[in-house]
Amino acid sequence: EPRSAWCCLAWTLVVVTMNSLVFFINLLLMFVIFTVVLLPTIVVVYFGFQCHSRVLHSAARYCRSLLDDNSSSALIILGFVIMSPLIVVAMAIYCSLARRLHLFMCFQPYSRAVYKGVKWRWYEEGGLCSCVKGWNTQVKAWV
Repeated sequence: EPRSAWCCLAWTLVVVTMNSLVFFINLLLMFVIFTVVLLPTIVVVYFGFQCHSRVLHSAARYCRSLLDDNSSSALIILGFVIMSPLIVVAMAIYCSLARRLHLFMCFQPYSRAVYKGVKWRWYEEGGLCSCVKGWNTQVKAWV
């Protein structure tokens, strides 16, 4: 049966808060994974731009002794070339981890706030985000 207006508003805030928390956990996990996996690209491109004479031309010792304009250009090109495969690797790692942790199943439907008697999705599936339930080994996903 439908909830009253104030009760629906309160439950809507609970559901929105829970879904927002799950969203930010997913976002934080994605940020950490992409930062760690793309760190080589970030470092190579940073040093390439820092030591190139037409961009920043740093006065650091390694820029004067080790990197000239040609090697700085090579670092920039190398950084952008290795970025594409590393983005694919980072996305595969994130998707695999999110699937193993069942992070997308933690989102709650809006009907939980509107109707009385609707159970939390994780309750019906065996625990918070299905972590208590045994793993289904028949499901396969290719990235």
